[in-house]
Amino acid sequence: MLTASETSVSFEETDTRNNEMHSTIEDWIDELVVDVDEAKASQQFQEWLDVQSRFHDYSHRNTLLIKLQCPEATRVAGYNTWRNEFDRHVQEGEQAIWIWAPIITKQCPECENSPSYHEQSDCDYDETSPEEWSKGLVGFKPTAVFDVSQTEGEPLPELETEATGDADDLVPALLDAATTLDIDVRVVDAAEWEHGDAKGVCKHRTLHEGQPVVEAKARSNQADLAVTLIHEYAHALLHFEGDDEPERAKREVEAEAVAYIVGRYFDLDTSGSAFYLAAWQDDDAESIQERLGRISSTAQEIIDTVVEG
Repeated sequence: MLTASETSVSFEETDTRNNEMHSTIEDWIDELVVDVDEAKASQQFQEWLDVQSRFHDYSHRNTLLIKLQCPEATRVAGYNTWRNEFDRHVQEGEQAIWIWAPIITKQCPECENSPSYHEQSDCDYDETSPEEWSKGLVGFKPTAVFDVSQTEGEPLPELETEATGDADDLVPALLDAATTLDIDVRVVDAAEWEHGDAKGVCKHRTLHEGQPVVEAKARSNQADLAVTLIHEYAHALLHFEGDDEPERAKREVEAEAVAYIVGRYFDLDTSGSAFYLAAWQDDDAESIQERLGRISSTAQEIIDTVVEG
């Protein structure tokens, strides 16, 4: 399994690139399944989380592709985007990073295919002409991008990693975000804390009310409080409807992974996070892929809500 120090993968053959991109992701997940109870699996998982924290609005499949091709990437864009929007140029000899980009075009209201595929399909929709169809997502295509480290030109201070504010600002922002996320959140004084050694909990308000309640123990370390809030928000968004005891350890990995990604995004030090992937040892590749997608989308939802708040 690849690490940041090993040779990265590349997709050079045009005719086979799409299949190779799919199979490389599948191979990575298959190896994670095989090694899930070993330390190297946790290292691989954390490396993916690092990339996901830098590209929080990318799908988990695209961040896996970035991780496998250029693990140290911090900001990617297409060749023309670097040139036209940022006055930067891809340096000669640099190898492209291949990800999937959405194909947006007019699509049939019935079969949802593009006009060309609609003509080849069995769909007989003809109430309106293709010129009148609305645009929508019809698929994905391999697209070349380059990391900022592969370019040169005008300096871009905004590409440097900067904190979006210290944790003293982040905690109030997280508390404000709870309303949008439909979570009832409370920071409880240590003297009134009723949950033992737990730093935070996620629970039902009552047996009859559906909104999740997150409680976090107040503390002077605001960064630690922020990570606890994010962790419990993840439980509220991902696990509120389920209380299956065998799933508990698996759910903890998901929530901690979300807290790691979001914390890293807001420049918090989450290096103390521990990912006990052995909890996933009974999961097959499809289940783990689903977990990665859930982690990615939940982290993105929390980040976007806080940023837009």
